[in-house]
Amino acid sequence: MFPERLVEGYRAFVGGRFASEQSRYEALAETGQKPRIMVIGCVDSRVSPEVIFDAAPGELLVVRNVANLVPAYDPTPNTQHGVSAALEFGVMALRVSHIVVLGHATCGGIRAFADDQEPLSPGDFIGSWMSQIEPAARALGPRPAADAGDWLRRLEFAAIELSLRNLMTFPCVNILVGRGKLSLHGAYFGISTGRLLARDPESGQFGPVLEDMPDRIFRCD
Repeated sequence: MFPERLVEGYRAFVGGRFASEQSRYEALAETGQKPRIMVIGCVDSRVSPEVIFDAAPGELLVVRNVANLVPAYDPTPNTQHGVSAALEFGVMALRVSHIVVLGHATCGGIRAFADDQEPLSPGDFIGSWMSQIEPAARALGPRPAADAGDWLRRLEFAAIELSLRNLMTFPCVNILVGRGKLSLHGAYFGISTGRLLARDPESGQFGPVLEDMPDRIFRCD
């Protein structure tokens, strides 16, 4: 049976948001989507880009995977490349102007890698996927026993940096960035605080997107 929670949610959507924005949906159906921003986020149910950025239908092209990773460019045939296919679509077909890699606090994929957790299934799909961040973890140095939380947080940021570097290995991305037609961004969302940090492309440092937030927003995660 279809989940009742989804039935109730859909009922609220049809009677509320869809009813008030029906003309927008009709226009999107007729003319197609033209999002200017692509967001590569995590599958974590607590970090929905559409909710965080209060996006209207058709505004964001969203790709989600475990730990918001972008693999390096690899044109090997007969291999499945979900993120690469989405990038190809967003960059070459929809001509997005911005790509945002959205990381977040307390990422389960990052922790699974750091803790070297046992595979959840014989396929160990998560373990294989997360092995991509090994270079970023190596660059941070050994995980300290005393303050592992700070190291995990730094690894979450390092994974964003790695994905940004990997984006530049895609020829189409590299060329368009060089021409000034595409911009890459890193961002980090604090689940418990709602604080959003954005990466400064010059310094590589992450700082708050908004300065005029309530004091409580700046609690540490």
